[in-house]
Amino acid sequence: MEEQLSTVWLTGDQVRTLAHPLRLRLLGALRLDGPATATALAHELGTNTGATSYHLRKLADVGLVREEPARGTGRERWWRAAHQNTSWRNTSFDADPDARAAADWLNSYFVQQFVRRAEDWHTARDGYSAQWRDAAEYSDTRLTLTSDQLRRLNAEIDEVIERYRTDPGPGDGPAEQVMLYKYAFPRVAKGGGDRGGSAGDEP
Repeated sequence: MEEQLSTVWLTGDQVRTLAHPLRLRLLGALRLDGPATATALAHELGTNTGATSYHLRKLADVGLVREEPARGTGRERWWRAAHQNTSWRNTSFDADPDARAAADWLNSYFVQQFVRRAEDWHTARDGYSAQWRDAAEYSDTRLTLTSDQLRRLNAEIDEVIERYRTDPGPGDGPAEQVMLYKYAFPRVAKGGGDRGGSAGDEP
């Protein structure tokens, strides 16, 4: 059983710092694979140790990664992610244009990563068993909801995800690390426009 998921709700300083491709990759590697040195991370990510060390320090300055001095020997420094998950509200940075731009960049980056990982799966799936190929699924569903109903739906889905993360119960065959993406947003009408919702739609 896994421990409770720790989440950081990004501040303006944190979102501005994180909006950088290498920093995102460094934080992701530390979260997925555990503590590592700058040298090991540079080798894994195909960059140089100097750049890796610099960007790790930037992440540490805003509390997104931490040094593990007990694991270091001599000049070797070990780093770990300070949290397991990152989150923010879409409206969190409306009063801070620079942070809003950084959050918009992060959203676009994560969508691109989702597409890349989905394409990686399509390329590699024939090397997996029939059971795994049948278990992996993509789907889309159209619902007609208010914003409050959408929030409740997302909260209930998150509860199910957390249950399977911490205690998935019995299963047949070996387990794999699974990437689960969840996007739920209004269908944008042709021509776009401001869709603020009707009175009473927001609490």
